[in-house]
This record gives sequence, structure tokens and C-alpha cells, in this order.
Amino acid sequence: MTELKPAAGFVQLLAAELQNLKSTAATFAVRAGDVVFRQGDPGNGVYVVESGTVEISALVQGQQRRVLSQLGAGTFFGEMAVLDEQPRSATVTALVDTSLSFIGSTEMRGALAKSPELMFSLVREFSERMRQFDQRFLQEVVQAERLGMIGRFAQTIVHDFKNPLNMIGFAADAMATDDAPPELRTEAKKIIRTQVDRMATMITELLEFTRGTGRHRELQPISYHALVHDVMREISAESRGRHVTVECVNQPPDITIPADSPRLMRVFLNLINNAIEMLPNGGRVALRFSTDDSHLTTEIADTGPGIAPEVEASLFEPFTTHGKENGTGLGLSICRRIIEDHHGSIYARNDPGGGAVFGFRLPM
Repeated sequence: MTELKPAAGFVQLLAAELQNLKSTAATFAVRAGDVVFRQGDPGNGVYVVESGTVEISALVQGQQRRVLSQLGAGTFFGEMAVLDEQPRSATVTALVDTSLSFIGSTEMRGALAKSPELMFSLVREFSERMRQFDQRFLQEVVQAERLGMIGRFAQTIVHDFKNPLNMIGFAADAMATDDAPPELRTEAKKIIRTQVDRMATMITELLEFTRGTGRHRELQPISYHALVHDVMREISAESRGRHVTVECVNQPPDITIPADSPRLMRVFLNLINNAIEMLPNGGRVALRFSTDDSHLTTEIADTGPGIAPEVEASLFEPFTTHGKENGTGLGLSICRRIIEDHHGSIYARNDPGGGAVFGFRLPM
């Protein structure tokens, strides 16, 4: 069982916001043994423990209830409702007479939009909470092989969060300077919002991966040229200082395709970051584009060591990894699912001239 530390920074910022939300925020008492919400209930907001203790538990494989953590005064729970808008993933029960404050999802998102510092603090506390759960599951891996798989999922979340959290940190630091011009503050807010959305998408993808099937999504017309432009702008910030050149060999076609833009951007970022990680001593990552009568093909080639023969046949299967210090082998399988949800196909090969090539074809 994990005893989570109080999230002082977030709760202090949240307390300040609650002063501005007196008309919607509510404080109420629950008695020992009362259920605050159950696993599967609609996610409708965030709770702060003012006093007392609550227990978080979940059903494992639909039949065995497992205690995940206990939370005391100064902690919060229910933040996933704000990040991914999914049903509650656990049941929360009061262990003793407890006082709770509640702020609804709509009001919480409004507070986040007004306060980048609050947004950054929430994401940081959530990341730290995932680290704590990760450590716990890794300690228990010797007791059950299935818990080892859960630990690897937690590692994946922490690893994937590293780059966007760094960008949020840089943006927050830029905003905090006394002489920051208004245009810098505006750009920093935009970066923070984009990265929070990106992490919410990551969480949703991982949750869907564990459920085995993805939700049906409506694909909307998007500008492919604009999407690639956004990818290059974002990846340039992430690759800065790593001595890797990321460039487009030819201009992306100026066409409109049916797509889920945030998910498709994740495919780009995942494949490009994978390529960068295979170039610890520097190198080049090249994007190239081509079209035929019905499909758009995108290829991402690097100057690294290429694909190892022992993993080539199972490259897009879950937990296949080779040569990456922090890799857990989920990224490519998630990329495959995203591309297949777009009615496309994904592939990989070694380039005769050296390095690896990852490509995907999308219907136009």
C-alpha cells in the first residue's frame, strides 16, 4: 500500500483558487466507512482532503479488491477526471470521519486556464504520484508477474512525460521572470496548454491499450502541411542541445486528410524521438513525403545503427525493445494502433545506406 505525501504546492495553489470559487466550491463531511465515489462512476471533479483519511482501492480483474493508497490531510484525488474525462478508475472510502472540499471539472479547467502555475503544479504532482506507484509496483514484481507488467506501464508514463514536463518547466520559468514581455507570456501559456493536452492524450492511449480496444473516434479534415509544421516546431525544442539535425527532405504536401490531429502528432513525436535516442553521438533524422492516387506516405529515416535482427519481426508488438536505455516497448505498438485507427498501415526497414526507416501510409 502506498502512502502518498501531501501535494503541498498544488493544494496551496488550489486553496488560493478556491477563494475565487466560493460560489461553486463545496466543503462537506463524510463519516468513517462512507464511499466518496465508486470505480466506474462519472468523473466530475477534484477532491481535497481537509482533515481525516481516505482509502483508494480498485477491483483487480473485476473480482479482487486491492488497496492502492491512503490519503491524509493536504492531499487530493480525482485529478484524472480533469485530465482525461474518463469514468473513475478506483473507489474512494473514508477510513475515519473526514472533511473534503470539492471543485467540479468545469470550474477546475477554468482555474487551470487562468493559472499556468496551477496547471504546471497539477501535472508535476501527478507525475510524482505515478513515480510513487511505479516504485511500489516494482517492489512487488517478485510476488506476481502481472504486477511487473503494471510497473512497466507506469515506467512508460514517466518516461513519456519527461519531454513535455521539461517544456512546461521552461515555459513556467519564462513566465515567472519580472521583465517577461506580454508576447513571451502568451507563447509560454500556449506551450503549457499544448503539452498538458499532449500528456492527457498519452494517458488516454495507455488506458485504452490496457483495455485492449480503442474507442471509436471521428476523423476530422486537417491540413497535413500545418500538422508537420507543428511537429517540427515542437521537436526542435526537444532536440535542442542533442547534436541531432531533424529536417524535411521535401516539403509536406499541402493537402487535407481525415485525421485525429493530437493522436497523429503523437505518432510523429514518438517515431522522431525514438530515432533521436538511437543517435547519442549526434546524427541526422530526415522526414520525407510522397503521394499516389489514394495514399499519403511519410517516412522517418535516421543515421543510426539500424534495426536489430532479433527484434525486426516483432518490432510493433508490445514490450519489444532494443538499444534504448529507458525503453519499455509500448511506443511502437501504440503508434501502430493509432495508424490503424486512421485506416492506414505502418512499417519499418533498414536502409541499404545505413540507419532505420519507419514509415506509415494514410488514405487521402
